[in-house]
Amino acid sequence: MNKHKIDLKSLNRQQLEEFLSGLGKEKYRVKQILHWIYQRHVTDFEQMTDLAKNFRTELADQAYISSWLPEYVETSHDGTRKYLFRLDDGQSIEAVKIPMDENRATLCISTQVGCAMGCQFCMTGTFGLVRNLRPEEIVNQVCAALQEGPISNIVLMGMGEPLHNLENVVTALQILYLDDGLGYGTRRVTLSTCGLVPEIAQLGRMIKVNLAVSLNAATDEIRDRLMPVNRRYPLDQLISACRDYAQITKQRVTFEYILIGGVNNSVADAKRLVKLLHGVRCKVNLIAYNEHEGAAFKAPSEESIKLFQSYLLQRDIVATLRASKGQDISAACGQLKGKFEAQS
Repeated sequence: MNKHKIDLKSLNRQQLEEFLSGLGKEKYRVKQILHWIYQRHVTDFEQMTDLAKNFRTELADQAYISSWLPEYVETSHDGTRKYLFRLDDGQSIEAVKIPMDENRATLCISTQVGCAMGCQFCMTGTFGLVRNLRPEEIVNQVCAALQEGPISNIVLMGMGEPLHNLENVVTALQILYLDDGLGYGTRRVTLSTCGLVPEIAQLGRMIKVNLAVSLNAATDEIRDRLMPVNRRYPLDQLISACRDYAQITKQRVTFEYILIGGVNNSVADAKRLVKLLHGVRCKVNLIAYNEHEGAAFKAPSEESIKLFQSYLLQRDIVATLRASKGQDISAACGQLKGKFEAQS
């Protein structure tokens, strides 16, 4: 990191306009520079050949463009790729590229180093929160993965709680959405939260993004045990915030439900879930728990997964089962970081 220079990847359009205005430059230069950075992947101002030489020199004096390469990559037999990135302060984060149908791919990116939420089933929570990621550190995960081919969709579902880093996450989203830059439309990006109720309301006022909520239980008793955040914002508050968000954005909220064997995967749990979600414009994404070394929980049986899903479908709830990818690598959040750092 160049301490006295500004990283242009940290700036949204308005901030870049203000920076260039401070140099006495015209507004149309914003489009030129965004094009060089995000469409041509140029990091050296000297290569920006449609800018005057003295302008390029001025930019190099005051700014720089960061660029990342993964320190380590694991690849699954199904094509899932997990990247470990080393940050400028020595910390590390992960991103995962997941192949989908028809040559599409989804990239799961991180928003914090570690996480403060302490969810019992999540390995990232065992690291605790170290710090928030800056906007350019969020965006650079996408830029690095794009060097290997197109990314159709982005999910902020990796390490960290995005709404616990709201300001930097919103700036990063604004950068990802730039038409002259990476050009991701709002429908191609999903933000996943454990359920920070005031921040869900703030998010709806600040920017448009698909919202996914890590639900994982249909009663406060079970959710309190799995997710400490529920003690602060119990289910009635969370569901109310989600109902409001769906009305404001005119989009369904996705509820992620990790099926954990013997904890939340019975037909009785499914029945309670149907009741809880009544009247909310939503869909449910079922995820079979991914056991890892030292895990306190067990994966659900195939039979219980099918019974749970069919109960929801029969009651007109859109319920998809996320295909399990990357089982032969450190696919769950925090697994690669944990393994890699245990070796170093």
